[in-house]
Amino acid sequence: MNTSRNTAALIGSTGLIGGHLLDLLLKDESYQSVRLLVRREVPANHPKVKVVILDFDDEKAFKEGIAGCDTVFVAVGTTQKKVKGDKTAYRKVDYDIPVNAARFSAEAGCKNFLLVSSVGADSKSSNFYLKLKGEVEDKVDSFNIPYISIFRPSMLLGNRQESRPMETIAQVISKPLSVLFPSKYKPIAAADVARAMVTACRQNNPGFRIYHYREMMALLA
Repeated sequence: MNTSRNTAALIGSTGLIGGHLLDLLLKDESYQSVRLLVRREVPANHPKVKVVILDFDDEKAFKEGIAGCDTVFVAVGTTQKKVKGDKTAYRKVDYDIPVNAARFSAEAGCKNFLLVSSVGADSKSSNFYLKLKGEVEDKVDSFNIPYISIFRPSMLLGNRQESRPMETIAQVISKPLSVLFPSKYKPIAAADVARAMVTACRQNNPGFRIYHYREMMALLA
């Protein structure tokens, strides 16, 4: 057993990618414990799972949730609909949570930090969403974590627990046209993103690495 990854923390376990990550981590024998950092109670009937309910604004509780973890997976995100167009509320989820997770990971001596970002992320972008994702990546890169892996999927394929009608329609339209897309923008199954994240973690590639569609699929080859 690889003892360097005994304990993993997962933020965003109820999301599309996070749900697949949780399934993979529970089946992976190199992880003895999986902490789910969540805002509210979630079903977790598994001996490896520890549910940590916290207010992500509570830095002390957040830091304690990270402490002792060898690996941190972050697959958290919100939508304009959920925050009713409030960009400050959007930023609290999509910027504050991953950045604080990375900061506390560095302080705790965590070796691996893996984050779901977005294709097109760029802190200099005029697009609010892409600029925010780029700012997160830039900040995460500033922390002293040995292995940082950033995953930039385009459209995610898969069935969400929540209803997103427009996304469902886009998935149906994009699938037959995906062969025409530049590789970075090809739709990708959420399950494949999760598998790529776990595979990248096993490889322990040092430094700050970004994975687009092609790199993620290469991990799964």
